Amino acid sequence: MIRSGNEDSFFAEPRNGQLAVESGLFVVADGMGGHAAGEVASEMAVELLSRSLAGVRDLRTDGATEEVAEALKRANRAVYDRTISEVEKQGMGTTASVLIVARGRYLIGQVGDSRIYLLRNGDLKQITKDHSYVQEQVDAGVLTPEQARYHPYSNVITRCVGASADVEPDTYEGDIRTGDLFLIASDGLTGMVDDRRLHRLLSSRATPQRLVEALISEANGRGGLDNITAIVVQVISLDDPPRDAVTKETATPR
Repeated sequence: MIRSGNEDSFFAEPRNGQLAVESGLFVVADGMGGHAAGEVASEMAVELLSRSLAGVRDLRTDGATEEVAEALKRANRAVYDRTISEVEKQGMGTTASVLIVARGRYLIGQVGDSRIYLLRNGDLKQITKDHSYVQEQVDAGVLTPEQARYHPYSNVITRCVGASADVEPDTYEGDIRTGDLFLIASDGLTGMVDDRRLHRLLSSRATPQRLVEALISEANGRGGLDNITAIVVQVISLDDPPRDAVTKETATPR
C-alpha cells in the first residue's frame, strides 16, 4: 500500500525541547475521506482547536472542561458544514485528541480512536476510550481486547469530527506528577504496536525525541500500514515545565 498524502495533522506548542512556560497544548487528528478530504478535515480541526484553546491555562475550574468540549463541538460543526457545502468533501471527517498541561494539571478532550496514554510510576494506562465499533463490543462483553485488535471492523469508528451536525466529546482530567510521560498517537501507531510493546518502549528512559523515533520505527517495522503521528510529553518536575517531542511520518511500505 502506497499513500500519496498524509491524512494526519498535529499541533504542539512548543514543538521541541523544553517549554518556556509551565504549560502546553497538543493536538492529534487523523482524517478520513477520499480525494484528500481527510487531510482537509484533520487540518481544519487542528487549526480551529489550536486557535480556540491557546489561552486555556487554568485547569482547576469546570469552565476549562466545558471550553475544551465546546471547542471540539465547534470544530465538528465547521468540518460538517464544509461537507454540506462542497460535494467533493462529503463523507470526510477526522478524529481529534487534545491534551492541555498547565499548573500541575492535565485536561484531555477526545473524539474518535486516536489515543492518549499516561506512563506513571512504571504503569502504562490508556486514558482515552476509543469511539469504535470494536470498543463497544468489548464493553458489551462480546469481544475480548485481543479479539477486538484483530477484528475485521477494528477500523470502524462510531464518533468523529465532521460526520454529523453534533458530536459529544469525552473529557478527562487529573493531576500531573514528576516523571509522568504522555503519549498522543494516531491509530497508525497503536494499530501496529500493542500496549505491551508500547509500555516497553516508553519505559526505556530515553529522551522524548528518541522515544518517538523508536515508536515510529517499531510501527514501520511491523508493516506501517497507515500514516503515523506521535507526540511524547515528559514532565521533568512540577517546578519546571515538561519537555515534548513530535514526529509525523507517512508510511510507504517497501
